[in-house]
Amino acid sequence: MKEKKTVRVNDEKNDDFAALDIKAETVGADYRYVRRGPLWLAAEFVLYRIIATPLVFLMAKLLFGLKIKNRRSVGKLKKTGYFLYGNHTQNMMDAYTPSLVSFPKRAHIVTGPEAVSIKGIRTVVAMLGAIPLPSVTKGYAPFRKALGFRVNERRAVTIYPEAHIWPWYTGVREFSDASFDYPAELLVPCVAFATTFRRRKIFKNLHPYLTVTLSDPIVPDASLPRAERRRDLRDRVYAFMKETVSSPDNYAFVNYEKDGSRD
Repeated sequence: MKEKKTVRVNDEKNDDFAALDIKAETVGADYRYVRRGPLWLAAEFVLYRIIATPLVFLMAKLLFGLKIKNRRSVGKLKKTGYFLYGNHTQNMMDAYTPSLVSFPKRAHIVTGPEAVSIKGIRTVVAMLGAIPLPSVTKGYAPFRKALGFRVNERRAVTIYPEAHIWPWYTGVREFSDASFDYPAELLVPCVAFATTFRRRKIFKNLHPYLTVTLSDPIVPDASLPRAERRRDLRDRVYAFMKETVSSPDNYAFVNYEKDGSRD
């Protein structure tokens, strides 16, 4: 049997094992987060709905054996936009899973600036739903406005609060409540999701299959001050993720070694 890969962790908050080497360009205050021209909207529809959605579905099923549990939870949110929060364990599928979870709603993903820095496909990435974090302070006003715009369109906005990718990691890293300020301000629901792994019954040395489990909608407590509301959302999302990944069925394909111990 092939020996499991071991990854050494030096800084749990900042280590990123995505193995991507993309030079991020500046996302300034003039970045166009929302485009409403008819040609753009038509091209966006064809790319997202007619080309990407069926291809993503087939890839998720055939290559990753994707199962989605408790998908009925987002079905309760047909009349509102919402935020999705998940653990960050996949280079590719973390970009695609939200569109399958939220279907038929459109899904957007908050990304780093590098996602829209690759010449030749930056427009495609934007059409597929990327909302890049700004590189300058003045960019945060249009960024936040874009999040509100998408939620008001009754779409899903996805955030990976761990920020950095740890492929096939079976735990949940600590994350702050900063990214929960958006639903706390807009008073819209959150749905947490946790990706866990199933070992294959044949070809066991290949990467495992994926199971994505959704929480029930987590509604901000409007009676709390905004800062407390933000912390409360973070704690409830984190608790769901932690409980879900703690399942004994969550298969460790990669060992992450921290402080001389194995996780």
